[in-house]
Amino acid sequence: MFYFWTTDFCYKEEIRGASRDCCDEGNRQYPCVPGKGYHGRGPIQISWNYNYSPADRSIAFNGLNAPETVANDATISFKTAFWFWMENVHSVITSNQGFGRTIRKINSGKCNGGNSGAVQARIRYFRDYCNQLGVAPGNNLSC
Repeated sequence: MFYFWTTDFCYKEEIRGASRDCCDEGNRQYPCVPGKGYHGRGPIQISWNYNYSPADRSIAFNGLNAPETVANDATISFKTAFWFWMENVHSVITSNQGFGRTIRKINSGKCNGGNSGAVQARIRYFRDYCNQLGVAPGNNLSC
């Protein structure tokens, strides 16, 4: 499912990248480093200082001081994707909640009118994958 969040694996960094401020200045536990950007990077495109630092602690890279590592090191990139999935998505997904819950957990800003085109594209990709694998996509596909 990582495919949905990277636009066909074409981008290892968020398209808007540095123009998007993803620093929670009020977060004292994971303070932003001046001059560093915490925009989306990697297969699931983790973003925000409060994600980079915990991922760093879990998989041992310098998340707050060198967030660009996620875009520049393929191993770290996929480790952050797996970390994010296991920490933030996997534990809250149940079979009756459907694919829509996955979209909401990874990118809630796309839901509730945030970007309906992106949501519909993710649903089309998901249905296509399910079709290729010969499995039913189930219910609750949209967030």
